[in-house]
Amino acid sequence: MPVPRFWRKIKHRYNLIGTKCNTCGTYYYPPRYLCPKCRREGEIEEYQFKGEGTVVTYTIIRTPPDQFQNLKPYVLAIIDLDEGTRVTSQIVCEPNEVHIGMRVRAVFRKYSEDGDDGVIYYGTKFVPA
Repeated sequence: MPVPRFWRKIKHRYNLIGTKCNTCGTYYYPPRYLCPKCRREGEIEEYQFKGEGTVVTYTIIRTPPDQFQNLKPYVLAIIDLDEGTRVTSQIVCEPNEVHIGMRVRAVFRKYSEDGDDGVIYYGTKFVPA
């Protein structure tokens, strides 16, 4: 199986899919197979997050790694999703636009690519709501 097909088959990478414990009502992202609160008594099921949340904190990356040179500077934030779990993600906006408490929503965007003719990687980022 070629590498690109392998990545496309991982639905959690291309969708904001995590898990929910039906026993205690806690949401998790990335997905978990066992609820840390309920342990074996927990009933875990897959959950598609709505993709809306609030910026808890952020940083502005001014010296990115080589594969992200075209994004400089860019915003990386911890986002409190409305369901109650937190994710770390890039916010696609001007660095001076972001602020703590800002509402954001998930979008499907390009992450990076392997060279000019290589594989393109996509995933979830956030934009101002």
